Amino acid sequence: MDERIPWEIVLPDESATEDLGRFLAELLRPGDLVALSGGLGGGKTTLARALIRELADAPDLDVPSPTFTLIQPYEGSGGVPVVHADLYRLRGPDELVELGFDEATERAIALVEWPDRLPPRSGPVLAVDLALKPDFGPDARLARIIGGGGMAERLTRARALRVLLDRSGWGEARRELMQGDASSRAYERLVNPDGSRAVLMISPPRADGPAVRDGKPYSAIVKLAESVHAFVAVDRGLRALGLSAPRILGEDLDAGLLILEDLGAEPVVDAGGPRPERYAEAVKVLARLHGTPLPAVLPVSEGQDHELPPYDLEALLFEAELLIDWYAPVVAGTRLSPLARADFLAVWAEALRGIEPERPTWVLRDYHSPNLIWLPERDGLERVGLIDFQDAVLGHAAYDVASLLQDARVDASAEFELRLLGLYARERKVRDAEFDVQGFAHAYAVLGAQRATKILGIFARLDRRDGKPAYLAHLPRIAGYLNRNLAHPALHRVRVWTETHLPQLVLPT
Repeated sequence: MDERIPWEIVLPDESATEDLGRFLAELLRPGDLVALSGGLGGGKTTLARALIRELADAPDLDVPSPTFTLIQPYEGSGGVPVVHADLYRLRGPDELVELGFDEATERAIALVEWPDRLPPRSGPVLAVDLALKPDFGPDARLARIIGGGGMAERLTRARALRVLLDRSGWGEARRELMQGDASSRAYERLVNPDGSRAVLMISPPRADGPAVRDGKPYSAIVKLAESVHAFVAVDRGLRALGLSAPRILGEDLDAGLLILEDLGAEPVVDAGGPRPERYAEAVKVLARLHGTPLPAVLPVSEGQDHELPPYDLEALLFEAELLIDWYAPVVAGTRLSPLARADFLAVWAEALRGIEPERPTWVLRDYHSPNLIWLPERDGLERVGLIDFQDAVLGHAAYDVASLLQDARVDASAEFELRLLGLYARERKVRDAEFDVQGFAHAYAVLGAQRATKILGIFARLDRRDGKPAYLAHLPRIAGYLNRNLAHPALHRVRVWTETHLPQLVLPT
């Protein structure tokens, strides 16, 4: 968005001005300045009042005009201070110093009426000019909004969201923040006045990070999707197969915004662990998927396709290295020598080269309990709702089966795992009498171990780098799954390496 071109919105009445204030509040962060300009009676205080109430999460908060006090502080939600200033009566810049304006607003969200009285300042500025617009009605106003100092990108996304919500019939929906995942994506539940519900997925295009190896960023090496195009392509591919991925109700692909069918929140687990009948259906979904010839290229929109990348040796090895980059130093307190690292890569490369699939299939990659929704009102395999598959790749069928049966968040006994592996093998043989059970078991152990190794590293990284220590609680369970897999003869050298360098991960046989 060009910072010089304003976003113009006609506000037919006072309630529309309040709606705009609540909407703009979502853009704001500590250190931002909202510059409210316009003539007397233009609606500046109305807009500021709605902004402050939203920022404070207090719809009935008394917000008087600071015309006489000049500055009025508030405690915002999450402890973020909010400062409302009306500088109409300001006698000069020295008075701002006396009022302690700079100190009060340094870490606050500042809303300033008559901002032309402020001295020049750096930082993000959301400039809102309000003017009466009598040709649109006696109470109508025109809002002209410009983002400056780094605000333009946020304003562009907000504008795209507002347009999408209005265009898709969700403009009046209440928005409720949903619990996110370990990614940078955000989710909100939309609830319309008639009670209908949808899910808003906010996933702006991800810029390439720094090069980490051979001139390539992390996301390119491990084949992570950098835009919602991948989600849309795989979603439509799954639905074309008769599986229950969410319908797409609205989209702005460039902005990374999707409005999705709300599949609900009924899980496939309960307090005691996996629900056997629900897990059985989830296994059958995979058998159906893996037993079907699938394309490597999927349509996104008219004239635009998405090619599923290969889950190749480079990606699998780089993910496994997360164990020695994060788990070893952060959790085990061990810094490995260059020789130990080289040996790690050698034994893992040997194991992974032995499982290359003859016919790669779609690997949804995060096929586990948090991303499976039970839909009891549907029939057969459609009862398993599928979400979170934007990082799908082409690879071995065993990966997703291991994702499900060795879920990092769910305790599943070895007996339960073996029983469902048997179900998967039988379902595959129904579709292909030549299905190689022994070869699949080999690949299952290797990829299950690779996945456990990767997750141990990722959860340590989430703790140390991202400040999310809750993931550490799952490490003993993941280590248990790793040990099951390391018992396979194909992983003997990996087990020996682990016993030598990270012995706390290996349980006695």
